[in-house]
Amino acid sequence: MTVDEYRDHVLALVSPLAAEPVALDELATAAPARRVLAEDVRSLLDVPRFDASAMDGYALRGADLLSATPDAPVVLRVVGDIAAAPSAAPSAEAGPPGEAVRIMTGAPVPDGCDVVVPVERTSTRRFVPGAPLDERIEVYEPSRPNIRRRAEDVAVGDLVAAAGSPTTPRLISAAASAGHATLPVHRVPRVAVLSTGSELVPVGTAPGPGQIPDSNSLLLAACVRDAGGVPVRVGAVPDTAEALRAVLDDVAPHVDLIVTSGGVSAGAFDVVKEVLSGPQEAPGGPAGGPSEVRLVAVGMQPGKPQAAARWRGTPLLGVPGNPVSAYVSFRAFVRPAVRRLAGHPEPVEPLVERVAAEGWRSPAGRQQFLPVRFVGPDGVAPVGPGAHHVSALTRADAIAVVPPEVEAVGTGEVVRVMVIA
Repeated sequence: MTVDEYRDHVLALVSPLAAEPVALDELATAAPARRVLAEDVRSLLDVPRFDASAMDGYALRGADLLSATPDAPVVLRVVGDIAAAPSAAPSAEAGPPGEAVRIMTGAPVPDGCDVVVPVERTSTRRFVPGAPLDERIEVYEPSRPNIRRRAEDVAVGDLVAAAGSPTTPRLISAAASAGHATLPVHRVPRVAVLSTGSELVPVGTAPGPGQIPDSNSLLLAACVRDAGGVPVRVGAVPDTAEALRAVLDDVAPHVDLIVTSGGVSAGAFDVVKEVLSGPQEAPGGPAGGPSEVRLVAVGMQPGKPQAAARWRGTPLLGVPGNPVSAYVSFRAFVRPAVRRLAGHPEPVEPLVERVAAEGWRSPAGRQQFLPVRFVGPDGVAPVGPGAHHVSALTRADAIAVVPPEVEAVGTGEVVRVMVIA
C-alpha cells in the first residue's frame, strides 16, 4: 500500500470522540494545552456590553468642540466623574452644552455624549491618583469619538468560533467575553502504548546479556502527549501470544486507541503479527479477538511493516520496533489518528517546504522519511550517516518526505518536511 492509502485506512478506523462541557479555567490551565470545539459557539452577550470609553479623558458633546483651536480653546465645566467599576453608572443623559464628565477607559459613556477627548489633549494633561476633579478644562481641537460602541465587536447570537476550532488562548478569552463559562469540546483521546520484546527491560534497570532498555514505549507515550492525547503507558510485553492477549484484553475497554511497537515484521517471534493473524472475532460474536485486521507492507522507508486492527472494538495500530521507524510511523499514521479522535477537522498536518542544502539518494518506489537538520534560513540537509539510528532523531529538526518516484534529491531542489517540535 502507499503511504496515503494506508493512512486513509487508519483514519477510517477512528472517529471524533464525544463532546463534553469543560470549564474555561480548566481549558486555560490543564493539559493538553488545546482541545477542539465539538459545536459552534455563539455569543451570549453583546461585546462591548455598552457604549464604553476607549481611553481616559472627558466625555462631552462633539458639537461643543467645533470652534476649538490651540489659540482659542473651548472651556468646559466638569460636572461628574465615571470610573470603570461595577458601581459606575452613566447619567440618564448628558448635561447641557458646555459641560463635560471625567471618564476612565472602559467606563460607560453617558447618554448624549458622542465624544471622549483624551486627557492629554486637554489642559489637565494627565490624571493624578487622588487629585481633586478639575472644575473646568480647556480643549484645543475637535476630537475623534474614541468610543467603543455596544456590540461593535460581537452581538448576541454572533458566531464566536466554529466547531473544529482549537481552544487557543485567544478563543478562550473571546468565549469568556461572550458570556461562556464552559465550552463543548471533544473528549481527550486515551491512548495505550506498549512495546513488545522479551529482550526489553524497564528504563533504569541494568540490561543483562541480550537485553536493552524499553525506550519505545516512552517515545510513543511522549508522542501521544504532543499530539494532544493522554498516554497510558503499559511498558514492555514479552514475546508470547498469551502475554500480549492478556494485556490487550485488560487495556482495550479503557482506552480509545492502542499503539504497539515491534512484532509486525516477518520474524519467527513477531508476536503482534501472530496474535492479529489468529482467529478473528465473528460479527456479533464474543469480544476478545482481533477484527478488521490489516497486516501490510507500506511503500515507505523506514517503516515498511505496519498493522491495523480492532481489539474488542478498540482501534489498534502496530508500528515497527526500530525507534526511527516507530517515530516516523507515529508521525505518518498514529498522530493523524489521535488528532481525528480529538476532533481536528484536518487530522493530517500540512508539510512545510524547504530547500535541499545538499543532495541525497532516495529508494526507488518507496516514500522516504529522512531525518534532516535545518541549514540557514530555509535549507535542510541529512543529519549524516546512521539516519536509521535513534541518535539521528535527537540531531534532527525535521523529517524530509520524498515521493516514491524520486530517486535522488538534488541540491537546491524544494523538499517537503515534517517539522519536529
